[in-house]
Amino acid sequence: MADPLFDTSADAPASRLVAEPVAGDNAMALSVGELSGRLKRMVEGEFGHVRLRGEISGYKRVASGHSYLALKDDSAVIDGVMWKGNSAGLAFRPEDGVEVIATGRLTTYPGRSKYQIIIERMELAGAGALMALLERNKARFDAEGLFAKSRARRALPFMPRVIGVVTSGTGAVIRDILHRLEDRCPTHLIVWPVKVQGQGAAEEIAAAVRGFDALPGRNDAAPGAVARPDLVIVARGGGSIEDLWAFNEEPVVRAVAACSIPIISAVGHETDTTLCDHAADLRAPTPTAAAEIAVPVLADLRYTLDAMGARTARCANRHVERGRERLTAMARLLPSRDRLLGPQRQRMDEAASRADRALERRVAGARGTLDRVAGAIRPATLDRRLEAARRSLVDVGRLIESLNPDRILERGYARVTTRGGATITTAQAARDAGAMTLHFRHHEVVDVIADAAVEETPARPQVRRKPQPHAGKPEQPTFL
Repeated sequence: MADPLFDTSADAPASRLVAEPVAGDNAMALSVGELSGRLKRMVEGEFGHVRLRGEISGYKRVASGHSYLALKDDSAVIDGVMWKGNSAGLAFRPEDGVEVIATGRLTTYPGRSKYQIIIERMELAGAGALMALLERNKARFDAEGLFAKSRARRALPFMPRVIGVVTSGTGAVIRDILHRLEDRCPTHLIVWPVKVQGQGAAEEIAAAVRGFDALPGRNDAAPGAVARPDLVIVARGGGSIEDLWAFNEEPVVRAVAACSIPIISAVGHETDTTLCDHAADLRAPTPTAAAEIAVPVLADLRYTLDAMGARTARCANRHVERGRERLTAMARLLPSRDRLLGPQRQRMDEAASRADRALERRVAGARGTLDRVAGAIRPATLDRRLEAARRSLVDVGRLIESLNPDRILERGYARVTTRGGATITTAQAARDAGAMTLHFRHHEVVDVIADAAVEETPARPQVRRKPQPHAGKPEQPTFL
């Protein structure tokens, strides 16, 4: 039966301006929202669990953590959404062109009248897809210069004092490394335990590498702080490509390439190759081989040092012997000691003889001078000089005593001074001073007031008398 909505025959009802019920049609008009709801329930009920295989196209992860992409094949395209929780649990980093198998449920998006898949889990579609993603990432990192041979590779230290190891803290890898280091050259080891496979493993490995690189240097570290390694080993045991996939992830590759500490990558067995191997400074075929590369054999080193020490001693002895031979040969060309020192010995003997004679002459002259001088320093002469000096000293004492201004006070005189102690010699000076002090032989009269009416009497001239000599006494000099 033809659909009356699409029937263009003459029997079809003509289009009208206002919708009216049609005879024989029991269908009610649905709203767009009602139709979208029916479609949503039908799709989700029919396709509540589906697995789709397709190639990722237009992948993007927004700030909220949700991921949006499209899955396509040769004939169709379907949009997909992966919410934040499921997107964070992916074991690989989705990229355009990677073939995957997505598990989820179909639903509709009424806002755009389309259907889409809500992805709950997504894996790579087999080993081929995994290898294709690996090659794609390798080419991308190589184009950025992370794997370029021209990139400066850090040289490994000959004998590192501290080695940092990024690996599982409970696996056999760390035990193999410890045993090998103990056998070859015991070294201080710092283990940063991480997950080496599964969800979150790549982030932990990258964080450990960056953590070792962020430690302060030996000169800048605080006392008791963790020492910064001189060498880092990133290690894991063997496994499938899925087991080793964390070492192919972008965070690990970039952290290893940016680390300033030399890194040895020892992931898997000799036939296993990861992108971490290309970014490291050196790739070791196994973790045990990494320990062998990291340090020398202590016994071999001691043997080498002993051999070099013996060689150095032989060279030194040979040098001394050759020097002695050259010295002996040169000594034969030199004159003998007697011939070389004979003239000097003769001149020394002559000088010694002249010195003895000169000393005898000097002693004889000094003895004569002493005899001449000894006559002038006889005791009698010294006594006369001492007596003359004693008389001169007595005369000086008498002179000093006669000049004492207080001696005249014994004859009844008085000395007049101001309050400050200055001597008053005139009546005018007494009137100017006002208060005076009279000094007598045994006492003083203080604050004597001068009479302003007293006239100054001219002083009588002193008559200098000629002293009379005393009988029986030596004449003394006068000081008047």
